[in-house]
Amino acid sequence: MDNHVAAACDDSCAGSEVNIENIKSKLIPESTAAQLADLFKALGDPTRVKMIHALVQSELCVHDLTEVLSMGQSAVSHQLRLLRNMRIVKRRKVGKTVFYSLDDDHVEQIFLLTLQHLKHE
Repeated sequence: MDNHVAAACDDSCAGSEVNIENIKSKLIPESTAAQLADLFKALGDPTRVKMIHALVQSELCVHDLTEVLSMGQSAVSHQLRLLRNMRIVKRRKVGKTVFYSLDDDHVEQIFLLTLQHLKHE
């Protein structure tokens, strides 16, 4: 075993002055934690990130998204279905055309804040 690692493991922390029970009592429920993790998993795919970024700019139909992303219609539809199931995007039908947009302002805020965080130096 590396001596540096062994020394770090031997040090013990007695904790801080914070009220641990108070923090534990305010933790989000397991189901909410799982939903939040699923949201971040959905955002963890570069194709879906580009799709969301396109939808931040404008409501688009599937054909528009295939053109913007240079992808086939079935691949775009598959990703949109996943994003719809996660309530990240919604659809609006006009005649035979289905338009997609972000589900609500929260999705846009999460996306733009994350993008801003990445650009922050």
